[in-house]
Amino acid sequence: MNPFESFRLLHPTWRDLLEIGIVSYALYRVLLLFHGTRALQLVAGIVVLLLAYAIAWVLDLSMITHLLGLVLPTGAIALLIVFQPELRAALAHLGQTPVSRLLHRMEAGEVAEQIADAVDRLCRSGMGAIIAIERDVPLGDYVQTGSEMQANVSADLLTTIFTPYTPLHDGAVIIRGDTIIGAGCILPLSQAPLTDRSLGTRHRAALGLAEETDAVVIVVSEETSTVSIAREGRLQRALSSAELRSILAGRKARTTEESQVIRAEA
Repeated sequence: MNPFESFRLLHPTWRDLLEIGIVSYALYRVLLLFHGTRALQLVAGIVVLLLAYAIAWVLDLSMITHLLGLVLPTGAIALLIVFQPELRAALAHLGQTPVSRLLHRMEAGEVAEQIADAVDRLCRSGMGAIIAIERDVPLGDYVQTGSEMQANVSADLLTTIFTPYTPLHDGAVIIRGDTIIGAGCILPLSQAPLTDRSLGTRHRAALGLAEETDAVVIVVSEETSTVSIAREGRLQRALSSAELRSILAGRKARTTEESQVIRAEA
């Protein structure tokens, strides 16, 4: 009898396919929590250690196997400490009830209105701005490039932050939920070729973050006072106030004829 015939995966049933689908989705959600954080680098390091242990075991390298055997058992405790923020976020997400989700949507609507009001003021005043709204992928690493904050989102505060000659007006503001968690932050610049010469550093930074994460990034041009949004690797330009509010509220906006969409090229 061929020993490989003993593996059930060679004759999968619908239960096996269901289990594979559930486990794959769970792993995807876990990796999504780690994406954009330093935890992803730690996961890669753990994988390297496991591979080294497997190779040492196959080659019968007893000393290396013994040393790695001493390190790996204590790794579980270390993982709980290192990944504590991600685990807390995952458990909080699982613990959300339908009522809490409804309240969150109501709060999101209020936050969207405050952001849109601030953008309107900035446009009228001719002040540039870049505002990144965190979604599923954490933006904690980018917060560390600027000044950490814990302040409720308000149009007055956002307008004050981007007032020229203030210490934080040049960087990006990062919003998580209903809280401003960072200001004066540096975002990665997109390397995609952009044919429009009017696009400045703010637009490239917004597009760069939208390429690496699922964040929604709002840009107010200091030169033209136009509003753009970067998301899913695309830059949508010349948005009206109504279109901005629709996008922030999670509705599909009908863009005007002047709106332009620029897709990042790989």
